[in-house]
Amino acid sequence: MYKFFFRLVFKRMDPEQAHYLAFRWIRLAARVPVLRTFVAAALAPRYEELRTEALGLRMHGPFGLAAGFDKNAVAIDGMAMLGFDHVEIGTVTGEPQPGNPKKRLFRLVADRALINRMGFNNEGSAAVAERLAAREPVFRTTVGVNIGKTKVVPEAEAVGDYVKSTERLAAHADYLVVNVSSPNTPGLRNLQATEALRPLLSAVREAADRTVTGRRVPLLVKIAPDLADEDVDAVADLAVELGLDGIIATNTTIARDGLGLRSSPSLVAETGGLSGAPLKARSLEVLSRLYARVGDRITLVGVGGVENAEDAWQRILAGATLVQGYSAFIYEGPFYARAIHKGLAARLAASPYTTLAEAVGAETRKATA
Repeated sequence: MYKFFFRLVFKRMDPEQAHYLAFRWIRLAARVPVLRTFVAAALAPRYEELRTEALGLRMHGPFGLAAGFDKNAVAIDGMAMLGFDHVEIGTVTGEPQPGNPKKRLFRLVADRALINRMGFNNEGSAAVAERLAAREPVFRTTVGVNIGKTKVVPEAEAVGDYVKSTERLAAHADYLVVNVSSPNTPGLRNLQATEALRPLLSAVREAADRTVTGRRVPLLVKIAPDLADEDVDAVADLAVELGLDGIIATNTTIARDGLGLRSSPSLVAETGGLSGAPLKARSLEVLSRLYARVGDRITLVGVGGVENAEDAWQRILAGATLVQGYSAFIYEGPFYARAIHKGLAARLAASPYTTLAEAVGAETRKATA
């Protein structure tokens, strides 16, 4: 039914307009007590065998919503209602910004992919912090907060910008993510170089510890799939050295060649980060490489091209304790998370592993033994 509706309505709409229309419907449904209970019962069934512990947190399962969908923390309960076990909001920047000029979001339907050059459009860390502080949760879910650099802030002043957001948001985050891998903010990806990343992550860690008392806020970094293998290794080593809690692999890609894209050349040539099915192989490769490097010392989150339960299962076997999706949600619709949970439970039952935790990294360990 959703796929028919997508072809009939959403496919004919501007992608950003369609996003906000769906977003409004989700938020509206989550505000109506009887309706949200009915929707959650249908779309968010719980599987006891999928319960997950990660980052010192207990979650209903391993599958969450990646950053980018809910930039301003306005639909957390709506996304939990649809079955996501954790919701990562943002990317949030130190100051509010409108993002890049429209048109800035493109569907590559033939490739089940998206290209975006949104440019971290958001209301800024002060407004988002205020909203999170006032939030009265309807559904229990884990909330991650993804922070990035304000566009007008020079690269040399990036650390202070991230620290500002950390001081405002860390107290409201179940975990915090430093995003240095979006291709749509000039100079941002330069911060992935270890000589720039070390002082940035150290400063954010110190700010979170200084701001939040009574608990340690887990800190992760999100990296690009376009890093060379040796740079992936360097980030992994740095994460272990600094006592980071996790790495999210991966963000969108600026690559186009070698991905087998079938969409029109003019569409493929649009500037921005590509996400969705074509990213599947490289994101899995980066994840496996990270796990081979760090093992169980830090938590890995697999994202990029996760379309179905088999993709999620492969991420877990490669080393991901948590898995995230976004682009496939646009194409699969409201039953996306439900189908992944059902499929994961079936795969776990058919596997030699008694728990998901046992399955994490099993194939990578086998390949490197």
